[in-house]
Amino acid sequence: MLCLCLLMFNCQLPADVPGLKDLCAVTRRELALCISMPLFAHIRQTCDTKVVLVTSAVSARNGTKEGLGRRKLAMIRKVSFLQRKDSTGDGKDDAGYIDVFLCEVKHPPPQLCPMPEGLSSQQVVRRLILRSIVQSESSYLDSLKRILQEYQKPLLETQSVILNPKKVRQIFHRLHEIYQCHCMFQIALASRVAEWDQSEKIGDLFVASFSKSMVLNLYSDYINNFTSAMALIKKACLSKPAFLDFLKRKQASSPDRITLYGLMVKPIQRFPQFILLLQDMLKNTPRSHSDRLPLQLALTELETLAEKLNEQKRLADQEAEIQHLAHSTGERNLNKLLNSEQRQLIHCELLTEIVFGDKGQVIKSKERKVFLINDTLICANVNLKGPPDINTLVPVGPKYTVKWSASLLQTQVVEVGQDSLQGKDGVITARCHKATAVFSKVLLGPPRLYQELEELQHDLAVVEEVSLLVGTLHGIYQNLNTTVSQDWCLALQRLIRLKEEEIQNANKCRLRLSVPGKPDKSGRPVSIMVVFNTPNPFSKISWVNRLHLAKIAQRKENTSGWECAEEDGKTKALLSCPLLTCKLSVFSSRTHTLKLEAALHSPSQSRLLGFCTASTSLPQGYLWVAGGGGNSNHGQVEIFSLNRASARLVKTLPLRAPVLCLEYVKEPCPSTVLQEGTEKGPRAAKTGNIICVGLQDGSIHVQSSVDTAVQCLLTLVNPDNCPVLCLKHLLSFLFAGLANGKVAIYHRKTGERLWDVDSCKLVSLGSKPVYCLLTLEDTMWASCENQVTVIQGDSLCMQSFEAHSDPDFHVSHMVHSGGGVWMAFTKGSSIHLFHTETLQQLQEINISTRTNYLSPGHVCVSSLLISQGMLWVGTSQGVIITFSVPTLEGIPKITGKAMTSLNAHCGAVDFLVSASSTLASDLLRRDSIFNISKESANGEGGGGGGNVEGERGEQKLENSHHRENLETSPWKQDKPKHLLLQYHLHSTSQLPGKLLTAQPEQANPRASPDLQMEDGSIYEVNEDPDVWLRGRPLELGKEGEAKRNKVTSTAIFSGGRGYRRIGLSASEETCSDSSENTLLVWQLPLTLSQ
Repeated sequence: MLCLCLLMFNCQLPADVPGLKDLCAVTRRELALCISMPLFAHIRQTCDTKVVLVTSAVSARNGTKEGLGRRKLAMIRKVSFLQRKDSTGDGKDDAGYIDVFLCEVKHPPPQLCPMPEGLSSQQVVRRLILRSIVQSESSYLDSLKRILQEYQKPLLETQSVILNPKKVRQIFHRLHEIYQCHCMFQIALASRVAEWDQSEKIGDLFVASFSKSMVLNLYSDYINNFTSAMALIKKACLSKPAFLDFLKRKQASSPDRITLYGLMVKPIQRFPQFILLLQDMLKNTPRSHSDRLPLQLALTELETLAEKLNEQKRLADQEAEIQHLAHSTGERNLNKLLNSEQRQLIHCELLTEIVFGDKGQVIKSKERKVFLINDTLICANVNLKGPPDINTLVPVGPKYTVKWSASLLQTQVVEVGQDSLQGKDGVITARCHKATAVFSKVLLGPPRLYQELEELQHDLAVVEEVSLLVGTLHGIYQNLNTTVSQDWCLALQRLIRLKEEEIQNANKCRLRLSVPGKPDKSGRPVSIMVVFNTPNPFSKISWVNRLHLAKIAQRKENTSGWECAEEDGKTKALLSCPLLTCKLSVFSSRTHTLKLEAALHSPSQSRLLGFCTASTSLPQGYLWVAGGGGNSNHGQVEIFSLNRASARLVKTLPLRAPVLCLEYVKEPCPSTVLQEGTEKGPRAAKTGNIICVGLQDGSIHVQSSVDTAVQCLLTLVNPDNCPVLCLKHLLSFLFAGLANGKVAIYHRKTGERLWDVDSCKLVSLGSKPVYCLLTLEDTMWASCENQVTVIQGDSLCMQSFEAHSDPDFHVSHMVHSGGGVWMAFTKGSSIHLFHTETLQQLQEINISTRTNYLSPGHVCVSSLLISQGMLWVGTSQGVIITFSVPTLEGIPKITGKAMTSLNAHCGAVDFLVSASSTLASDLLRRDSIFNISKESANGEGGGGGGNVEGERGEQKLENSHHRENLETSPWKQDKPKHLLLQYHLHSTSQLPGKLLTAQPEQANPRASPDLQMEDGSIYEVNEDPDVWLRGRPLELGKEGEAKRNKVTSTAIFSGGRGYRRIGLSASEETCSDSSENTLLVWQLPLTLSQ
């Protein structure tokens, strides 16, 4: 049939077509002869090779990532037009970057024009910050150019045989490409600086320059190679004197005397410098400025890039430390752990081991490197000795010798007053110069200080008895009377207090570990006490916290607690994922089922917690969990104490109606209350933490909470008696979202802390329920249907915008971070990100596509939370997903992949709540509150007469209700178990004889005869050996306290029906009672911030 059609078609062709056909046949024969020539044969072979390579690369997509990388490199090496002319690497992973050469004639360096007149103060500051950016970038380029021109180029010259060219390329790996990248950035920066007075925009330039994957790959390669490069330099300095002389000459000839190491570390520090400069620029950029959003996006890109590079640096340093440690041990099991792929370095630090003698004196101290790897604690001897010439040029890596290793689960931290470690079958042996020395208890503080404290306590008991005997004298004697004897007692009490403070300060930097030793002759286990001095109190807190969390990480639910879809295939740090600490049942005692509705954290700083207990406990305070409904018309609140490593129920509060929402109102400082009120207005009384409880019957109970004591101070009712779905406070207003689409606003009178019951004002937002309220600076965001209304806090002016195009998708949750707000909806599995200033949508994420554990069907977001740089998403199927988001002033965009918790609920995640508290600042104070060294330096005594200025200064720290008159405290009453030091310090300087002082005699001038008040403190060892009570109140608003570093403890609570494990086989999956309300508690490592 086809031939017949062709025949019919040819018959219809014009007459000249057959001639063209013959000409085409001749041309084909000529082309065939030409193609058979050698030149065209070579071209055809080359093309075939390229096709094979491309086909292989495409087929590698279904293989491993390493296979794809090898195919890519093979393509670059084989295909001529992808090869670079001069390679700076060793050729094994050259990605073909384009050379850019800066010509100052064509591309002059950035330079600002003279400042025009009439600029505002913010514009002037922005110009100064821009000048700093230009200068910083110019200096950075000069440093990179110095490395390439003064170090790499001479070493690569053919006549130079100082170092192997392959090693030279490995040392300076990726530096040339980094230089080219910043050359391109400087060209663009010069263009932007030239037009600065017209546009005043620079944020988009940073986004365009550093958001590319090429920049991340360049810096990642450089950082991963940095440790190896330093090791190569160190080895070359030891083996090649010519190379060492070369480095010395270059350093001596440089004007700033910067070493090669000092130059090569600058790429690692570059992006943190950019972040600081852009933060300053953002602070001085008005909200209406066109550069505002680009600057926030630039901060987001730079922070994300810096975080990834920090993670790369952490992994590289971890690998180097483990390799150094693996080379120094011969123990088979330990070597197996260090060489396994699952080992992870959790924490390591250089500490000082202290060895005490029989009498408590320090007889030996030695620096040790302590490693916490998975479930093993390793102590190694450190040898930092090296040639001094090399130490000045490049950091010399240490050499380790493993001294001992112990199982983490058998290692315990021993703290003040803890003698409970001595089991019935165990013996605690102190690590001293005699290995057989056995103590009956764990000593409080350093042994010498503890012995001195016992001697002072003995002397005080004797002097008190003498004082009682003196009081029975019938005669009057100048040198022997009750005044003198009382001063003796008071001065001894002060000495005891100083000694206790010295012991406490020593314990803040002293880490005691009880590690398992060899059993004794009778077979009983022996625990050896090892004592380390840490550099600062935070170091000790970090060790105690990480040892505690590392033990929790060994539990079954945490060994495979999260599924992390990493792009690079590398595992995350062991403690970088939240750890499931405990599971609690809520409302379990009720005969009828109550539904979980809300929860909040009521912070409360507990002075009962000791130094180590505070670092291992949950965030201090109380967790309020509320619910209702179900088969009952009543509500209930359960209060859990968080002052231990696991939460415990301490109080149950029944209510007349189901609870729908909770809101915590922070108690304002006294200065804030006075500023709100008039000078003559009454001062608001201290009522503790204020917690507002919204009920289904439309009432709001304002509760006062002081620890576990709860009192209802006020009841607010809205005119419509409509259920209260959400509560938020802003300035002097309390906002309540109602089920009828209205917002009830209550106002607080001037100088008052509670709201006026008659001040309710209703604002209508729509006909559907107001599901969510969000406080954002001085505005309140309220959601109704698919709209969000922004209410100004001072004028109550409103502005609305559409959050979803579908009116059936109502906004159900809103969380804020940086310059963005994430929103979830009653339908669908997507969450949207909106800019807080322009109100435009910036990102949309569908969570159902980010995990494999959500069943097909109806999936929606049931809860939302942002805490510590993580966006937590609770789903209607009980699965919890987290995303990493930036924490600075940028936009909280999601750039990485999701992590899915394998610990889930059986039902929907009803709420996600973050609890955060700051450890008491006095726990981090290393110096004594009495400032002993200062008193000694000034020659001031601390005894009978007292120091006038010192006593006045201490008097400021004490509240009036902590002072007692000496005459009101009977001396003849029985001595309590603890020392209650609250008294007036009397002076007997008019009487003859020497004063009993806390300082040496030569450092004590004659004291002032004035009567001064001595501040009081309570030190008590409670029944719980983990508890150390300090009764000193803290002064509010001290500038020194605000400048101290803050140690923050954070935990996440999720509530829902039941508990189940996902991601396991059918036989291994566990599921608790699906009808039981369950609280899951996750804990994060301590963080240090300013």
